[in-house]
Amino acid sequence: MPTTDTAAPSGSGFASASVPRHLARGGVGFGALIAAFALVPVFGPATLLLAPVGLVALRGCPMCWAIGLAETVSRGRLRRECTDGRCELKPASR
Repeated sequence: MPTTDTAAPSGSGFASASVPRHLARGGVGFGALIAAFALVPVFGPATLLLAPVGLVALRGCPMCWAIGLAETVSRGRLRRECTDGRCELKPASR
């Protein structure tokens, strides 16, 4: 018997509630990481304190943020359907 797995809005640890919110987190995260290293010659090593801010905004790593962006964009548009031990991604019917 085929099973359908539809993800709940809170089903992923990477996705955000909306694409604009996720992009805002990325802007803060990447901006803080870039500023942490680019401003060292001007303001000294104290600017490295921005690096943890950037990592927190990105939830740990830039790749995690990128995966979350893909999940946020695809949320509600794809579903996983498994039949006879074989799973496929298919467009969600609305």
